[in-house]
Amino acid sequence: MAIIEATKGVLVLLAAFGFFEIIRHNIDLDAVAGNLLYFFHVNPNLRISHVVMRLAGRMMDADVLTVLTIATVYSSLRFIEAYGLWRQRVWAEWLAIVSGAIYLPYELYKLVRRPNAIHWAILLINIVVVAYIAWVRWDDIQERRSTPRHTWVPDGD
Repeated sequence: MAIIEATKGVLVLLAAFGFFEIIRHNIDLDAVAGNLLYFFHVNPNLRISHVVMRLAGRMMDADVLTVLTIATVYSSLRFIEAYGLWRQRVWAEWLAIVSGAIYLPYELYKLVRRPNAIHWAILLINIVVVAYIAWVRWDDIQERRSTPRHTWVPDGD
C-alpha cells in the first residue's frame, strides 16, 4: 500500500510539471490532442475524441499556480501517507481509510451515471483497499480490547 501511495504522489507531480512545461513553452494542446487521436487512429466522431479535445481546451485555461499548488498538496499527502504506512503507523492507516473512502461516493456516482468496466474496476479496487485497511484497524482494536491491561498497584510500604 505504501508503494502505491508513493507512486500516486510521484505520478501527480510528474503530470503537474508536464503541464507546467506545456504551458511554459506555449504548446498548442488542441493540436497535440488532435495529433494523438490521429496517431492512435481514434475516430474523431467518437465520444472519447470529444472528451480529449475538451480536456485539452480546458487545460489551456487552467491557472498554472493553482494546478501546481493542488498537485503539491495532493502529492505531499500521498507521500506522508506512504511514509506512515511503510512505518506501520496507526495514524497512516486511519488516513488511508479516510482518503480512500472520500472517493467512494464519486466513484458510485460515475458508475451509476455511466456504467462500464473501468468504473467497476476502480470502485472495486478502492472498496477492497479501504476494506482491507479498515479490517487491519478493526483487528488491532479488537486485539487491544482482549488483552488484559496491567495496572499498577502500590505495595503499601
